[in-house]
Amino acid sequence: MINRRKFLKSSLVMGTVSIIGTKANTNTHSKSEISHQAPLEDTIPVRKGNSVMNLRCAPLEKVRIGVVGLGRGSGAVDAFSQMEGTEIVALCDLLPDRIENCQKILKKNGRREAVTYTKEEDWKKMCERDDIDLIYNATPWLLHTPIALYAMDHGKHIAIEVPAALTVKDCWALVDKAEEKQLHCMMLENCCYDFFEMATLNMARQDVFGEIIHAEGAYIHDLRRDKFNSYYKHWRLEYSKHHTGNPYPTHGLGPIAEILGINRGDRMEYLSSVSTDQFGLKLWAKNNLKDDGRITESEQYKLGDMNTTIIHTAMGKSIMIQHDTTSPRPYSRIHLVQGTKGIAIKYPDDKIALEPSPHGFISQSQKDELLNKYGHPLYKYIGEKAREVGGHGGMDFIMNWRLIYCLRNGFPLDQSVYDGAAWSSLVELTEKSVLNKSQSVSVPDFTRGAWREYTPIPIIDMKSVFHV
Repeated sequence: MINRRKFLKSSLVMGTVSIIGTKANTNTHSKSEISHQAPLEDTIPVRKGNSVMNLRCAPLEKVRIGVVGLGRGSGAVDAFSQMEGTEIVALCDLLPDRIENCQKILKKNGRREAVTYTKEEDWKKMCERDDIDLIYNATPWLLHTPIALYAMDHGKHIAIEVPAALTVKDCWALVDKAEEKQLHCMMLENCCYDFFEMATLNMARQDVFGEIIHAEGAYIHDLRRDKFNSYYKHWRLEYSKHHTGNPYPTHGLGPIAEILGINRGDRMEYLSSVSTDQFGLKLWAKNNLKDDGRITESEQYKLGDMNTTIIHTAMGKSIMIQHDTTSPRPYSRIHLVQGTKGIAIKYPDDKIALEPSPHGFISQSQKDELLNKYGHPLYKYIGEKAREVGGHGGMDFIMNWRLIYCLRNGFPLDQSVYDGAAWSSLVELTEKSVLNKSQSVSVPDFTRGAWREYTPIPIIDMKSVFHV
């Protein structure tokens, strides 16, 4: 296992300029090989380029951005146009009202109008421009990988909404392309930048919870009405007709994967997944679509209401991930972190329990004091502006601000293509397990062994390095 004290000490060294981990002494991995190995079901393709772990690219004085998909992408347009060192060059969407709305946002923030693209494959023309550095991809799921690959083929960094890919094959395609082109390919997992998640990351790095042995995450969100009414061409509903498993694992998985050091000192080794049958969508359609000629209650859906996935890591840790978007229950990402000294859990309320009194949660005042002490430096640095601009409580702004900051300074990004690939691979892998009576399925090592050489994401003193 990684020597926690060693990497904690190294992570706090002044002058560290990236939130990303650095190379570790491989001799610290006393438990790098697990004796009980699950059958390897996926071969590792031959690398076509060089590793992009902790990739540093030439600093960009100004990050020139093209945004495709202006539903969710409109928030990014608003955020970027309120940051120094950015220019929104181009906007792409099939719906004219979305284009118009984003042009108004640019005007409101004192920016000039962007070039617009409105046809089915106009995103290709955007990627082909020579005055864009970053393509920001906020399109429906099926377009995430094709746009990302095309963008990198044309020399652009790419930021992709979640999940980055829907198949293991596409996950490998993103990894291979990023390595071939030596470009950043980041999945936009905004939940990694929520206040409590960032605070627990800091606490974990500073040994508040001891050795982290288990973590839980989820995406539980009642989207029944949205699936039938809100998504363009019902793309989310269409996926539910043909697939099961967990199609949206990254909101819950991302923050706890960072805490556990997945891809940096540990990796997901194998998983087992189980889903209920489908009840919620069929019942909702029966009760609400009697007079809807587009969709009938006779439609069939394969996506089970509740999916539960258990993951075993190479270093002997466990992870539970859940997905349910078709049941009447309050929103939850769970976010539970269990260590040898205590536990933190976010939903339905933020709670922390620690030694020497682990049988009860600490008081509100004690918790507030702890969260204030261990609030992530990044949140303390930019949190007020993030709350002002908004976007899921400010975490979208922090994510986008950090992305721009790293690109302008030539720093590694917080999440690499390996993270996006590993977290997104659960989409296909969970379905594969569900359809085979929950048999264990191996998770590919997208780092091709490099996870052994790097320490988990450290916490840095932002005030000593932030100068933009």
